[in-house]
Amino acid sequence: MRLFLLMCLGAALQGQVRRPQPVAYSAPPLAAMVAKGGDLREVVAYYSSDERSLARFHTLPGSAARMQAMTGFYRSWLDALAKLDFDALGLEGKIDYTLFRNRLRYELRQLVEVKRRYDEMAHLLPFAAAVNELHEARVRVDPIDPAKIAARLDSVAKELAKPVTDCRAKPSACPEKRTVAARAARATAEYRTVLKNWFEFYNQYDPLFTWWVAEPYKRVDAALERYAADLREKRAGVAKGDRDTIVGDPIGREALLLELENEMIPYTPEQLLEIARQEFAWCDREMLKASRELGFGDDWRKALEHVKTLHVEPGKQTALIVEQAVEAIEFLEKNNLLTVPPLARDVWRMEMMSPERQRLNPFFLGGESIIVSFPTGTMTHEQKMMSMRGNNIHFSHATVFHELIPGHNLQMFMGQRYRPYRRAFSTPFWMEGWALYWEFLLWDMGFQKTPENRVGALFWRMHRCARIIFSLSFHLEKMTATEAVNFLVERVGHERENAAAEVRRSFESDYSPLYQIAYMMGGLQIRALHEELVKSGKMTNREFHDRILQGNSMPIALVRASLTGQPPAKDDRPQWRFYGGLQ
Repeated sequence: MRLFLLMCLGAALQGQVRRPQPVAYSAPPLAAMVAKGGDLREVVAYYSSDERSLARFHTLPGSAARMQAMTGFYRSWLDALAKLDFDALGLEGKIDYTLFRNRLRYELRQLVEVKRRYDEMAHLLPFAAAVNELHEARVRVDPIDPAKIAARLDSVAKELAKPVTDCRAKPSACPEKRTVAARAARATAEYRTVLKNWFEFYNQYDPLFTWWVAEPYKRVDAALERYAADLREKRAGVAKGDRDTIVGDPIGREALLLELENEMIPYTPEQLLEIARQEFAWCDREMLKASRELGFGDDWRKALEHVKTLHVEPGKQTALIVEQAVEAIEFLEKNNLLTVPPLARDVWRMEMMSPERQRLNPFFLGGESIIVSFPTGTMTHEQKMMSMRGNNIHFSHATVFHELIPGHNLQMFMGQRYRPYRRAFSTPFWMEGWALYWEFLLWDMGFQKTPENRVGALFWRMHRCARIIFSLSFHLEKMTATEAVNFLVERVGHERENAAAEVRRSFESDYSPLYQIAYMMGGLQIRALHEELVKSGKMTNREFHDRILQGNSMPIALVRASLTGQPPAKDDRPQWRFYGGLQ
């Protein structure tokens, strides 16, 4: 017996003991977790924690292991949710149930979509299987055979040494779209990072690993760097060293419809484009009024150019932001529009955005801090002027409150205190729609006092209309990224570099496909709800706005269910048509 134990210990010390195979995930029984008030806060908190744990273990989006694990996870929760007594839940519980069910169905569809997109570019990622296997073995801490790993990496390096077909010279040899090739180039860079992390886990810690693997890894790393560059240049058609060309990755009409269904928007992409055109027409009429008031007649572009020159000098933008933030809060309190907790009013913060970050975000960002774009000494003269013109006094007057109070800063403050579990169902239609809605309401209440103020506010409202048009048109493959930049310059009056940054942000960052339409569409939904409940006299402004913030993030159709006391039916999706005048 002693000899047997020593043999087992020796095997363990040599790294030969493997972890047990993972068991299939099983969601817990949910009935006992329903809160006394009939909501699902404990259920959602449990789900969110398990989802994060599983996702932190399975980190490669395209891997079969992750696909299998996450599919089983979401299906198990759907099955558990179906066994819950829906009729026994309170109003907020029924809303939670609908939110939860929609999210689970959406996540399952997204897994299918991710697989489709990886399958589309699989022929351009011949190394993916090897990297996936190495990464997953490292995460499991499986025993390794450095000699076999070295041979595998050597094989990968030889595969990557093959020349990449140049689609510019031979288009018929490239079956994929340019956008798929650009996606493959990004994926290659991500796989390179994964492999780097894998290598550093063992390097030097395991001398035998380093002896065998260091050299072939170095060759594969260099080959992946070259290969990503070749894909971008030869297959996606982006010139070497070109950091400005935007390719993007349109998802198509069917995927857009699924995204809209998840957000409970009962309109097609084409109908949403029509709404945007109608809102644009209103903006055009109001811009002409402001232009005439400023003495520029019907040439509103001259009025816009005049407003762009009204910026503060370098170093003074921070003082301007403070002044405009205080003005907005005082307006809210004077008009009894909503509750601003003293702590929220007192602790908002400010940061400055780096020049590199301004390539993606030429304007403000907001949240717990307002992040300010303005020129630095490292920028070119042209970049400095574009930044000052794009962040002028009157553009800022229409957006500081969007980012701070009552906008994103107050949303996040309240969201940490009221139903915080619903942040698991975060949607830009609530987050960005709320902030944009305040642009509507404060306009209607005369907050934009001067024609210069109104030109600034109208610029942003036109911008929100344009976002709907260029983002949906891009994903419908009816507009290229370059055409989107031109559209923002010519139709809205953007500085070209700022327009490029907006499009780059929309199509080459991690924003969801509907993110850019969510501003105006969410705002229009809340405005319609305001007309239904406040203008009719059923609620006060303060009650209406406080209740929205205290409900936390969800599609606006479910905000309506909460405020009206009309719970969603178990198997129905809300079909609230919030925009009048649309056929």
